[in-house]
Amino acid sequence: MRRWWGGIDWSSQLQDFVILDDDGAIVTHLRVQESPDGVREILAALRGLNPTSHRFSRKQVPIAIEDGGRLLAVELRRRGQPVVVIPPAVSARHRGRRGAAVSKTDRGDAALLADIIRQQPGQRRTMPETSDEAAAVAVLARAQSSAAHNVRESAVRLQSHLALYFPAALKAWAGMQQGLRRPEARAVLTLAPTPAAAAALTKRRLYDTLATAGRARLLDQEAARLREVFTDPSLRQSAATERAMGERTRVLLTLLDAACSAADGLAEMAEEQFSAHPHSGIYRSFPGVGRLGGPRLFAEIGDDPGRFATARGLRAYAGTAPITWSSGTSHVVTHRTVCNRALRVAVHQWAFVSMQHSPGCRGLYDERRERGDGYAAALRRVGGRLLTGLHHCLRTGALYDEEKMFPCRPGGRAVGNA
Repeated sequence: MRRWWGGIDWSSQLQDFVILDDDGAIVTHLRVQESPDGVREILAALRGLNPTSHRFSRKQVPIAIEDGGRLLAVELRRRGQPVVVIPPAVSARHRGRRGAAVSKTDRGDAALLADIIRQQPGQRRTMPETSDEAAAVAVLARAQSSAAHNVRESAVRLQSHLALYFPAALKAWAGMQQGLRRPEARAVLTLAPTPAAAAALTKRRLYDTLATAGRARLLDQEAARLREVFTDPSLRQSAATERAMGERTRVLLTLLDAACSAADGLAEMAEEQFSAHPHSGIYRSFPGVGRLGGPRLFAEIGDDPGRFATARGLRAYAGTAPITWSSGTSHVVTHRTVCNRALRVAVHQWAFVSMQHSPGCRGLYDERRERGDGYAAALRRVGGRLLTGLHHCLRTGALYDEEKMFPCRPGGRAVGNA
């Protein structure tokens, strides 16, 4: 039975759609818009490939694209068409194999994408069948992660600027959780963005500002401490320069406030959306899965039950499964770099926090360090073990059980080989 493969090279205007046959020859080339009419043209071309066979269906033709989030790809998936996402780095590596003279055209790129899945049909999987609810959680969780990154960048810019003229502001919240990102720190600096203005603040004014910012404990002590920090002698810029730099601080604080507000709002929406999903209880039964950890893990794993047939596949996707390089007498086992980086970061944070709540995770980490693993390698072992348990719980519907995850040896030490 003949087979066909499709490829789409998307752009901001027209999308190039190509169909290849078994021999890699182009049998159809269309230029369509990202619209309902464009989708109908593609589906009509697929149905017309073998109109005489009642055994043929357009759903037997996979379509490759570099961005699975495009509206065209989303609509094709909604119509039941299998879509395969090919990362741009993969298509770039395959481009040179098609000929000695490397050229680039929209039609050629669409044919290249189709040819990749034609040559490697078993290695390129279609996009997972993620539910609409899971897709919504993924959008919010990824947006929140991006907003949190903006918060960190804004805080670093503010810190670098304050170091040029206001070292007391850095000293005031040094070593505290969140540092300059704390609501009270932002409130005080907005009120007094220069050393002169900060030194003029009374203890009562500081007390009221801290209370308004949401601080509820040790207000008198904190106000007195800040008063002492701001009145200590320090190096200063000239008065005019100091005032100008204070105005820039106000701008940076405005950007930081906006970033913090966006990150907090998205965190609440992601948590609310995630809580409504049936899998949320399983994720939150695991140690170390906090308010944001669950949505971020779920965003990258999804809820397609057939996506990861084995726990090893999930670990490989997250970058915690080791990879072996063996040639001749050389044999090296190292960590995996080709993976879902967002999931790798989420699992790393999850493993780190879990050691504070799970004796089994802590025992596994200490055991791997004693065997010679470095900090990151030991955390990957912990993360791999947690992913194995999560895979089992998602398939069976069971909740986390510390005793089953980490059965103890006679000496009482937890066992957990990832």
